[in-house]
Amino acid sequence: MRLLFLAVLRPHTGNAVTAQRVRAHLEAAGHVCVLKDAFDFESPSEIANLILAENCEAALALHLYRGGRLLQEINHSADNLHIFLLICGLRQVKDPLYLVDAFSEWHQEEPSVYLVIAGPEVDPVFTREVKAKVRRAAGVRLIGEMPQEDLHAVVKNCFAVVNSSVSEGMSAAILEAMDLEVPVLARNIPGNAAVVKHEVTGLLFSNPQEFVHLAKRLLSEPALEKEIVVNGREYVRRYHSWQVERHTYQQLIRKLEGSTED
Repeated sequence: MRLLFLAVLRPHTGNAVTAQRVRAHLEAAGHVCVLKDAFDFESPSEIANLILAENCEAALALHLYRGGRLLQEINHSADNLHIFLLICGLRQVKDPLYLVDAFSEWHQEEPSVYLVIAGPEVDPVFTREVKAKVRRAAGVRLIGEMPQEDLHAVVKNCFAVVNSSVSEGMSAAILEAMDLEVPVLARNIPGNAAVVKHEVTGLLFSNPQEFVHLAKRLLSEPALEKEIVVNGREYVRRYHSWQVERHTYQQLIRKLEGSTED
């Protein structure tokens, strides 16, 4: 995580010594720490601009009065964020970098939107490329693989699930998002188009600019979002029900058992 760390850094003060010690602890844990003197800033807007410029994910104030006062106007409520979640293993066929530039430009216009890429590091060489690109991209975050129950919790709390693959069979992430009543924006390829009907069970985009256009529509048209969610949930429960799948496999095993006895 990239942190903005505000402290009073006057020479020969306890705060300065403490700040350096805490910074060392944070960096030892793998975080990037942008250490700034709280007295260098006069208003919360200056801090907000710095957070945007430095692409910081969180802010920490060591000096309660000076640092805390500056951080207090800054809008940090999760209720105001709109997270677009791209779930994929980091390999080229999933094309996780397809939307990064366009999304980053959009984020600079609308700081409340974020693209989060979540998934395992499948291809080490390509993973390094993804990390380097994301590190330079405003509004884009990369998180690692997580347990299924944690991933479902993230999906439930995001604004929409995104698929940008070059090729897909039948995306489990898309079906799970529909089942969890989360809107889906998917790249218009045959595998995705077989599941997502445009403006009915989700939205299909053919290039990054169209993705941004459709994502903006989804944000500004609550009725469209609601319709997609309802239709997507109904589609999954009608055609991809786990209960029906279980019954089908049970029936198959019974038939196999019967043929074995014969």
